[in-house]
Amino acid sequence: MLVLLAFIIVFHITSAALLFVATIDNAWWVGEHFYTDLWKLCINGTNCTDVLQENLEGYTTLQAVQASMILATILCCVSFLIFLLQLFRLKQGERFVLTSIIQIMSCLCVMIGASIYTDQREDIHQKNLFYADTLDGSYGYSFILAWVAFAFTFISGLMYLILRKRK
Repeated sequence: MLVLLAFIIVFHITSAALLFVATIDNAWWVGEHFYTDLWKLCINGTNCTDVLQENLEGYTTLQAVQASMILATILCCVSFLIFLLQLFRLKQGERFVLTSIIQIMSCLCVMIGASIYTDQREDIHQKNLFYADTLDGSYGYSFILAWVAFAFTFISGLMYLILRKRK
């Protein structure tokens, strides 16, 4: 049982780390001469600027993605802390339902953020007044990590739902 518990803890910490990297790192949309994330656009690796606020339609969409990814990361960390508290407070055989609910909420936030970015990516980058060539690119590894974090948080939430505290 100790090995299972260690695996669950490592799995949850990995999920949180993936969420942190996907939210912070600047590789959501990459091209030959640029890379962009939820926060800034970098051209040629040296000229980095904040996401332009003149494009209110694309900017508000990007703010929704930013908010959902930040909320997913916070919820993932909160669910880990609640798991640790429940681990020592619950009686044997009780389920980690609260931890599971919060982890699944984190999973839903990641899914919402990545889905909005996938659907609205063209609008976000097409109306970018600073660098017109941002449509010629592909999804970067941070975007892929966000979807991997979605899968990890979902699996983790399900594991907590069926996990029973045993000796």
